[in-house]
Amino acid sequence: MNLIDEAFEKAKETLRMNITPRGFSAASRCDDEPDTHYKNIWTRDAAITSMWILPLQDDELTEVAKKSIQTIFDAQTRDGHLPNLVHAETGEPEYQGIGNIACIDGPMWATIALTRYAHVTGDREFALDYFDYVHKSMKWLRSLDSNNCGLLEIPEASDWTDLFPRSFNVLYDEVLWYRANVDFVELRKWAERSPERYEERANRIRGIINERFWPSGATAHQTMETHWSGRVRLGRGRYLIAQITPFGFDWRCDVYGNLLAYMFSLLSDRRATAVWRFLRQVGADKPHPIQVLYPAIRPNEARWRDYFLINLLNLPHHYHNGGIWPYVGGLWVRFLLKLDERTNAEEALKSLARLNRQGIYHDWEFNEWAHGETGEVMGRAHQSWSAASYIAAYLQFQGDTTLQEAQTSLAD
Repeated sequence: MNLIDEAFEKAKETLRMNITPRGFSAASRCDDEPDTHYKNIWTRDAAITSMWILPLQDDELTEVAKKSIQTIFDAQTRDGHLPNLVHAETGEPEYQGIGNIACIDGPMWATIALTRYAHVTGDREFALDYFDYVHKSMKWLRSLDSNNCGLLEIPEASDWTDLFPRSFNVLYDEVLWYRANVDFVELRKWAERSPERYEERANRIRGIINERFWPSGATAHQTMETHWSGRVRLGRGRYLIAQITPFGFDWRCDVYGNLLAYMFSLLSDRRATAVWRFLRQVGADKPHPIQVLYPAIRPNEARWRDYFLINLLNLPHHYHNGGIWPYVGGLWVRFLLKLDERTNAEEALKSLARLNRQGIYHDWEFNEWAHGETGEVMGRAHQSWSAASYIAAYLQFQGDTTLQEAQTSLAD
């Protein structure tokens, strides 16, 4: 058995280690480590895992995906909040992240996962059972557009980068906001509800992102006018920048946000090709796919925060600060396949398999993240979304278009 095939089989084994009666846990429940927080159903992790394993058409895993989505939405509050996580043992929800901060991206991932589940399995009845839940979450999210600019205003460190200084109009969250609206259009059509308002909103978000987050010009300059009518100028930088605030912008490349933008059909092929060339030139896909931020923030820079030192997580090239995340690595493979860069995609898939094979204690740990320069694995082992992302990349590489069709057919 070759490496990429072996990784595929090991990924399925990892997912089965993470099955609970309430859905997919974030990481293995078989570990003996005292920290059990990863053994719960996290909205973000479970939603992503659920949508990426669907092309397997594995009855057991598909049922766990359905249960994960049910667990998430059944914990919704009257005001539309979805939990950050649900305890696997008790079913008790938690609505805040580290240090009681907000968790903005979970509801958007849950909406996308529900629509994907219905689209891939054909079970629209299940999606419609949760239509009112999604509608309530969409209203809650819409309230975060506090200045009516069309984008969400995100509190600092309130998405998957829960110990990182991103705030206001954050690329990653705006891309998800676009996609959640696109998918809610589909849900509204299935429910025979008028979709026009959400179609208009999605088109507006798409236009804003492509206009304001894509740099132009030859010098680093930002004109601040009402609703950010100015454009960022970064010389040869050709990617969607990480964030925009009323007081400036972060010129760094949020790699994950750019990959999602293309996979969700928000970026054109021409612009996605420019992103790929930039990332290859700067080596963001080495030693393994792929650093989630380029370049890393270093001490004494304006964006450095003392809380980066919590558990030493966000030192340069660690964790969210330029670390390598295997679950984003799988997205990189699929990004290359969508660009028809098959040779490069095969190279990336093999590299991702080698990364997932590495372990701190054993082979095939499918770890949480790795050092951005050395590739040494770190974080919690047996991550559901690391395994699910490899499966999605492997199946697309082998020619299974189920996931790709589910991602693009709802986009326009």
